[in-house]
Amino acid sequence: MTAADPRPAQVAPELAIPADWHDVTPAWMTAALSGHYPGISVKHVTLVSEDNGTNRRARFRLVYDEHHGPEIVFVKAEGNFRDTHARNGNLFNEPDLMASGAQLPVDHPLVYRVLIDRPSLDYVIVMEDVTERGADPRDATRPMTVDQVTNGLTGLARLHSQYWGLSEVTHPELAWVQTWRPTEGFAVGLRTRVPTGLERAADCLPRQIARMHPDAIVDTWARYVSSVGQDPLTLLHADAHIGNTYVLPDDNVGFLDWQVTRRGNWSQDVGYFLISALTTEDRRHYEDDLIKGYCEALGIAREQRPSAEEAWLRYRASPAYGLAVWLATLASETAQRREVCLALCERYAVAFAELGTLEALASLGA
Repeated sequence: MTAADPRPAQVAPELAIPADWHDVTPAWMTAALSGHYPGISVKHVTLVSEDNGTNRRARFRLVYDEHHGPEIVFVKAEGNFRDTHARNGNLFNEPDLMASGAQLPVDHPLVYRVLIDRPSLDYVIVMEDVTERGADPRDATRPMTVDQVTNGLTGLARLHSQYWGLSEVTHPELAWVQTWRPTEGFAVGLRTRVPTGLERAADCLPRQIARMHPDAIVDTWARYVSSVGQDPLTLLHADAHIGNTYVLPDDNVGFLDWQVTRRGNWSQDVGYFLISALTTEDRRHYEDDLIKGYCEALGIAREQRPSAEEAWLRYRASPAYGLAVWLATLASETAQRREVCLALCERYAVAFAELGTLEALASLGA
C-alpha cells in the first residue's frame, strides 16, 4: 500500500487468510467473531459447504463452549479470478467497503470480520449467513414478483439517497471508490468473451441483437458506462442483478456481493436490477411505474430528483451494460450456470431491442 492510498490495512496480526477452508480452526473463528461477540469461544468448526465460482465461498457450522454466537457463518475469499478482478478494478472493493464503516441503508449480510492482504491480492470476509434469517437467495431462473422488485428498488433508493452527490469531500471514508468508466482492463475481457457468448445465446436473442458485431456490443457497453459517470453521482452496488439478491420472509429484498461497488449514476443499479429480476412480460407491463416509484422513493429534495423524462431515458440506455456482461459470462465455463446466463442474456437483449437502447444512448450524448 502506498502512502497515497487512503484505504487502511486490515490484516489482523492474529489471523491469517486461510489458503484452504480446512485450515479454519476454532481458534481462528473465535478471533474472527470476537469483535461482535466478546467473550465467545468456538469449540468446534464444521465445513458445511464450499464452492469456487468467481470467488471462494464456504459455510461453517459452529459450536461454542459457553457464550453463543451465530450457528452458521458464511466466509468469502479470493479465488481463481483474482487477476481478472484486479484488472477490472474490483478486487478489494467489497472488503474495503465493509471495513470502511460506511452505512448501507439496504438489507445486506452483517459482516463480522474483514482481512485484507494487498500484496498477495487476497482477502477474506466473515459474515452472516442470511438464510438463517429465512432469506431466499435468488437467481434468474426464479424471477421476483413485481412487489418484491418494488421493495428492492425502494432499498436502492435509500442507498442512493444516502450518498447523493458522493465525493471525496462529502464522504472521505469512501474516497477510494472509483467513478464508473470503461477501463481497458474491463473491456479486454468483454472483447475476448462476447463473441463466444453471442454464438451460444443465438437462439434466445432477438434478430437485431444476434446480428450485432461483438465489438459493437462492447463499444455500446463502453458508451453506456461513460454515461454512468455523469452527474448526479451516488454510491452504487454496481452489480445488482438478481443473482446477487435475496428475498426475506416479508418480501424485503437484500443485496449480496458488493465487489463491483462504484460511484456513478443511479440508473445503472436500477436498470440492471429491474430487468434481471422480472420476467420479460412483467417488465413490459410494470417498468414505467417501477421507474416512477423509484424516483418518488428517493429521499432527496424534489428538485434534485431526476425528471420523468430523464429517468426514462437513462433506464432505456441501461440494457447495454447487462447485455455485454452476461454474454461474456455465458462464454465462461465456471463463472455462472448456463441456464442463468441464458435467461439474463435474453432479458437484457429483449429489453435492449424494445427500449431503443442505441437511440437512448445517442440522446444522452454517449
